[in-house]
Amino acid sequence: MLQQTTETQAAAVDATVEKISTKINTLSTEDPTEENAVEDSGDKKKKKRKKKKKVAQVFEKAIANEYRGVYPPGEFQDYNLKRTTDEEIRSDANIKHAEETWNKFRKGAEIHRRARKYAKENLKPGMTMIEVVEMIENQVRDMAGTNDSLKGGMGFPTGVSLNSCAAHYTPNAGDKTVLQYDDVMKVDFGVHVDGNIIDCAFTHTFNPKYDDLLSAVQEATNTGIRTAGIDVRLTDIGEAVEEVMESHEIELDGKVYPIKCIRNLNGHNILNRRIHGGKTIPIVKNGDPTKLEENETIAIETFGSTGKGYVIQSGECSHYMKSFEPPVNATIRLDRARKLMATIDKNFGTLPFCRRYLDRVGEEKYLLALNNLVREGLVTEHPPLVDIKDCYTAQFEHTVLLQPTRKEVVSRGDDY
Repeated sequence: MLQQTTETQAAAVDATVEKISTKINTLSTEDPTEENAVEDSGDKKKKKRKKKKKVAQVFEKAIANEYRGVYPPGEFQDYNLKRTTDEEIRSDANIKHAEETWNKFRKGAEIHRRARKYAKENLKPGMTMIEVVEMIENQVRDMAGTNDSLKGGMGFPTGVSLNSCAAHYTPNAGDKTVLQYDDVMKVDFGVHVDGNIIDCAFTHTFNPKYDDLLSAVQEATNTGIRTAGIDVRLTDIGEAVEEVMESHEIELDGKVYPIKCIRNLNGHNILNRRIHGGKTIPIVKNGDPTKLEENETIAIETFGSTGKGYVIQSGECSHYMKSFEPPVNATIRLDRARKLMATIDKNFGTLPFCRRYLDRVGEEKYLLALNNLVREGLVTEHPPLVDIKDCYTAQFEHTVLLQPTRKEVVSRGDDY
């Protein structure tokens, strides 16, 4: 193709040169007497020669007429083809991978929206907490479209923490707790698609007297989302959340309570199959200068309380997770514990699980083995987190994708 272009260009130039040569020859052979004029002045006759047109002017005019101001290009040569192509391939691959990952998050978010919509329409006082969580989890598993819990389904157990309990409560088998009209229930559940986890939560009440508490926490969460972004310092997010949250108060039964941030709970980044990626996003100003980064996935969650604004571990543990950094010298001495560890690897990997999930996959009489894995540091336990007695806590949370040019609140819905 290049050779044909060059030959065409050469032929065009040859034709142009031939035309110019013909023109020049014509000018050169004209009769000089025709260019002379005789001027009489007395006895002398002077000849005045007309100026000849310059050859350069003729050449320029001929070139302009030939190409009409659009001249043929020279020879094109590619840059280092391999280097350029490799860079383009890497860029295209990164964009394609990111889009595929974001699409999986979006699928998980849509499942979460539909499951929580179903839950809100069907929750009612008098249900047992086991009925509540199974209603939600069955919805998620049905919509996930797979029986392989490592490919899709629950990202972590459904938390249904009540009143002063802010987080990490889900009922174990045999739990008889019943949902009451005056309860404040934090519904926190995860959905994953190929390990891409949607972490999203809301607070459900039946009694409207708690509306001010819910409004304060929801506004604080939205403030955290608006503040978050690439290169934003973590402490700045916490400061913005704290300012909004603690500008609110609530009157309950004739007494006014300030709404406080639960300062030792926070948001976090999310990695594949790792719900807490190691970066914490505070809900109070804490001086942490660490910045959020491009392409991070984060969970912005805030907790408000009418109590002290500080939680401690209390109550029977239900949440567990395989340790990401187990002790180097950890050993499993009990044969039953080794078998249980194999079950955990097969069904959950590094995703959080609860006792009910072990029951569901057929494990029996496993508590001793489970506690052994916890003692060896191979599994971590996450007991319920509770503020002072008789206070009320609320939570709202969304998953946010920090894309290069914008952030996507991927779990956002019409409800919150």
